Amino acid sequence: MKLISTNPSLAYETIGSVEITAIDEIENIVIQSHNSQIKWHNRGVTGRIKLLRQLSAKFSENVNRLAELQSIEMGMPINQSIADINFGIEYFNSYLDKGTEYLKPTITFENDTESDTVYFEPYGVVACIVPWNYPFSNFVWQCGQNLVAGNSVIFKHSEESPLCGKLIDEIVNSILPDGVFIEIYGDGSIGEKLVDSDVNLICFTGSTTTGIKINELAASRLIPTSLELGGSAPGIIFEGTDISKVINTIYNYRFSNCGQACDALKRLIVHESIFDQVVLTLSKIISEKRIGNAINPQTDIGPLVSKRQLDLLIEQVSDATSKGAKIIVGGKQPKNLNGAYYEPTIITNVTNDMQIWNQEVFGPVLTIVSFKTEQQAIALANDTNYGLGAYIFTDDNVKFNRVANQLQSGMISQNNLSYVNVCNPFTGYNMSGGGREHAQFGFGAVTRLRLIVNEK
Repeated sequence: MKLISTNPSLAYETIGSVEITAIDEIENIVIQSHNSQIKWHNRGVTGRIKLLRQLSAKFSENVNRLAELQSIEMGMPINQSIADINFGIEYFNSYLDKGTEYLKPTITFENDTESDTVYFEPYGVVACIVPWNYPFSNFVWQCGQNLVAGNSVIFKHSEESPLCGKLIDEIVNSILPDGVFIEIYGDGSIGEKLVDSDVNLICFTGSTTTGIKINELAASRLIPTSLELGGSAPGIIFEGTDISKVINTIYNYRFSNCGQACDALKRLIVHESIFDQVVLTLSKIISEKRIGNAINPQTDIGPLVSKRQLDLLIEQVSDATSKGAKIIVGGKQPKNLNGAYYEPTIITNVTNDMQIWNQEVFGPVLTIVSFKTEQQAIALANDTNYGLGAYIFTDDNVKFNRVANQLQSGMISQNNLSYVNVCNPFTGYNMSGGGREHAQFGFGAVTRLRLIVNEK
């Protein structure tokens, strides 16, 4: 059977297909991966990094090819797509640059007669499953540190971006030994079979609903998981903030990649004294943006990834308006475009019984609510089951730190600063999963500890 890929920019026209992996093949794939992992581990960190640097160079040679396919298949505007590929390569290189340091054995105790050493050992075979919203960088974030650490990877990309997955597969396997990286193709049933097979670690990025199911499957066998799940990030703008200095950052945090990011700013909480100013300024910025085909360099906002995603967004907005929410700008599909397009949208008069407040919204829709007091702002920000990212806009550093320490979020930034950095963990609280990626934190998530105490 074939998995068909379509172009959301051009009325869902077919652009290609890949062969779906047969469920009864999964067991043999896992066995092959186990056999290859032993040899991969035995290369040592230095040997693995040497080969992975060749892979990084290969990615760099294919930036435009990867970016163009990413834009055509999932709708990311081409300029953003090129930036995303380079962003992913930067992270991949950071794992290579720091892998030897972070994976070196640590002596925890030593005297004249004894030496205690902790080793960071690979788990073995890892199931890595990623969504469609950042096809290349999602692959890097889930697979890069696993490969450096000595794990072999069985990789499943989303059924929404199989061609991106196939191209990544071809590039990786032009460099790495057979069986170290194996990609499988299909829908959730293929992923479910994989996580229920003889793997040693499960790394998953995606919805909280699927993450819970994976955790339940893994728990019965005590298989460790690293889950990077959904988010409904708040952004708080306090009185006295210079709106002109942060408004473009706020726009980008919500509307980049058509709002399809797990830690995108999804609920903007604005002090009542500047509420009208913020709404008006954001509306003006939005009105100047160009919606169109993702492959066009002039496009600011492309389509959503699929009709399925578009239909969900329409349902969420319809639920809000039926309960009294007010659309300030946008709120509909553009008439002159045929595809998964939705106008960038601002909605006010939002209450917490609306889907756009209590669900994760993956699309170019921003809810804006007002607050009077600091404690009210904190309560609104924490009014979610998620806890991935959060953004605070204030020039008062004392206030920033006071509020940041009360937010239920794994990552918090101030004004135009970004918490996304190769040296920082990417991690969440609560129903956002608590997975950890990057730097020493990510290497800790994909290795297990072995303590050896020996006589001198």
